[in-house]
Amino acid sequence: MLDTTPLTQAVDHFADRLRAAPQSRLQRSAAAEALGLARELARRAQLLEDLSAEPREMPDAGMFAAADQITVAAHDLAVVLTDERELAEAVALVEEAQKRAGV
Repeated sequence: MLDTTPLTQAVDHFADRLRAAPQSRLQRSAAAEALGLARELARRAQLLEDLSAEPREMPDAGMFAAADQITVAAHDLAVVLTDERELAEAVALVEEAQKRAGV
């Protein structure tokens, strides 16, 4: 079984930073960046679960839900990951999104 702790720790850190961010920062770019990350992580999880199914897009639940959305999507992905390379890519996605979000 693959240890996905690096992914869950990275996303939990990003989510905590989003929750602590002022509304103005969320409005500028942080929430949109988080939603994009959540959608990508959810897409990857769905493809790993069933390659034949068309991935569904995570809906925009609003800027105050962005932290929860990335957490749910990352934890869903962590459950289905089996490859170290895919894990490293997911962690990199989280770290890059956090940098772009500025939180």
